[in-house]
Amino acid sequence: MPRNDISALVAEAADDVPDRQALVESGGRSLTWSRLEDEVARLATGLGTHGIRAGQRVMIAVGNRIEFVTTYLGVLRAQVVAVPVNPRSTAGELARMVADSGTQLVVTDETALDAVRAALAELDPDVARPTVVVTGAAPGEGELALDDLRADVVRPVPPLPDPEKLAALLYTSGTSGRPRAAMLSHRALLANIEQVAAVEPPMMHGDDVVLGVLPLFHVYGLNAVLGGVLRHRARLLLVEQFDPQAVLDLIDDEACSVVPIAPPVFAHWLPDEHLRERLGPVRLVLSGSAPLEPEVIEEFTSITGIPVHQGYGLTEASPVVTSTLCSREPRAGSVGAALPGIELRLVDETWGQVEGEDPGQIQVRGDNLFSGYWPDGADGPDADGWYGTGDVGFLDASGDLFLVDRVKELIIVSGFNVYPSEVEDVLREVDGVDEAAVIGVPDEATGEAVVAYVVPVGGVAHARTHLEDAVRAHAVVRLARFKQPSRIEVVDELPFTVTGKVQKGRLRGLERRRVQGLLG
Repeated sequence: MPRNDISALVAEAADDVPDRQALVESGGRSLTWSRLEDEVARLATGLGTHGIRAGQRVMIAVGNRIEFVTTYLGVLRAQVVAVPVNPRSTAGELARMVADSGTQLVVTDETALDAVRAALAELDPDVARPTVVVTGAAPGEGELALDDLRADVVRPVPPLPDPEKLAALLYTSGTSGRPRAAMLSHRALLANIEQVAAVEPPMMHGDDVVLGVLPLFHVYGLNAVLGGVLRHRARLLLVEQFDPQAVLDLIDDEACSVVPIAPPVFAHWLPDEHLRERLGPVRLVLSGSAPLEPEVIEEFTSITGIPVHQGYGLTEASPVVTSTLCSREPRAGSVGAALPGIELRLVDETWGQVEGEDPGQIQVRGDNLFSGYWPDGADGPDADGWYGTGDVGFLDASGDLFLVDRVKELIIVSGFNVYPSEVEDVLREVDGVDEAAVIGVPDEATGEAVVAYVVPVGGVAHARTHLEDAVRAHAVVRLARFKQPSRIEVVDELPFTVTGKVQKGRLRGLERRRVQGLLG
């Protein structure tokens, strides 16, 4: 099988190291490479048996468990398009993604099952209802069990005719506001796996045990972690929920040697007085999805003796763009240099290239880039292959990238993108809310947290407590947990510019004064 499909990596490993363990769950279940290949092949065949054709979309609303991996790889093997989503999404969020993607089939676990059922009930009558396939719970009327999708006899799948074919749709806030689906081709996903594999010294080896606590529906967990494990034939420890102490126990028990995590994890672990001993098997910590303060890296390394390498990436780049492992002379605060095969440049407001160490918007070029946003490929790389990330940074003389700011108002909560406009639209749906503005504030546990300012109809005096409760209750129903406001401020008015735009800088100033104890 030619290597233009990620699932071919499984077939190759099954031929070479059939009895080596590929996946293990924190609960004890495991699969060897040969059994993983068998599962992938049976699901790929079963999709065709149930009428799913190449190019159609299959949504995967499953946590970090074996069934996510086998379903995702089976979908890719069948040349169907995977749509991984947060299994803790609300019914409204799922309904929008189902309708937008034209999903034909939804594979869900028990965590997401009720929300999936509610989402399908919310769909407009003219939207086709996808088939629901359930793992980890009993299917309802008209639904299938995942076992029903497994074929008894495997049929060979023709080789992928074109690596530019769409492999996955990943919903992201991108650089435009309302979440859209980034179109990732087989070419893009495989290219980034190979670009990461070309880094010296390597991030992974075949004898590594890799911690899989980062969500697999997120591009970091999906392609940087799972993709790397498949490429190097390492062993992936799947952890469904992050509990700081339980994960430390697992790292010790399972002898995890490579630990990819998001920056908020460090705040949970640093206070542990036995941290060095508990991370004894670890040789490398990888941090991504949001910037990590240099002081945190210095403190962690001084305590544990373990190097921390961070990078910069984005969904549209599949995702890794830079790594400090690529730096010639690493400097504090850098997110590293570009991976082999990736180019970086900085541009100003007129799209002219920035010279020297002046900041500019970061543009990326490489085979790892997406094909634009679903469904028509809009806002993808330009004719010369460059993609503007919406992030601002500068490059030092050695080519290391330093992040400065974001062009857009993206909030990053535990490594997940939250676009203020999406939250604001939801809050304005609440009866009694006249206006809403959302900003991000620093948070020790999650990196950033969402804070909402709302203006009630008819003034604050009689509305404060009632409106705050109503907004919070509505947000719980309409927004995934990481998007929900951690605090709601009911105010008389919002500060506007003369052109009618909310002055969010003034709101951030209020938050800084609150932190300093200057506000009651």
